[in-house]
Amino acid sequence: MLTLSLLRHAKSSWANPELDDHERPLSKRGAKAIPALAKFIRQEKLKPSLALCSDAMRTRATLALLLAELGPPPLRIVYDEALYLASPDAIRTELGRIDDSDAHVLVVGHNPGLHALALELVGGGDRKALAMLAREFPTGALAVLSFDVASWKDLKNASGHLDHFTTPRRLAT
Repeated sequence: MLTLSLLRHAKSSWANPELDDHERPLSKRGAKAIPALAKFIRQEKLKPSLALCSDAMRTRATLALLLAELGPPPLRIVYDEALYLASPDAIRTELGRIDDSDAHVLVVGHNPGLHALALELVGGGDRKALAMLAREFPTGALAVLSFDVASWKDLKNASGHLDHFTTPRRLAT
């Protein structure tokens, strides 16, 4: 059994329009959303053993704030430029390189790739959560899927069970 958590970076800042997209930081609102997300991950016992993170400033900042809130034990982190604005196929390629001993992996990345990948992989789950996922994957959204396979290379379309889908807005209520 493998678990894949897909986390879209928190809300980023557009305060400096001359800043390269790759270097955009988090907004204050984005940073404020992280503690509630960390609390949810702790409560649901969803802490992964490995994080694959886009090398963009906003994804790195999202992960750093999340890890500071989650506390020990630390997890292994791989910052991967291939995940910057990655397509679903590119994300799958990176997942296929993971050692199968990492049973729970967190990918911190961007849309539209994360949303498209979640929609490709999900095959079942709570109807309400599935409907929410189908509608949107906003900044700070977290989708957690489980797969009845032993290897990351064996992920197939519509084979995942959507265990959780939440957003900063849902966690604030």
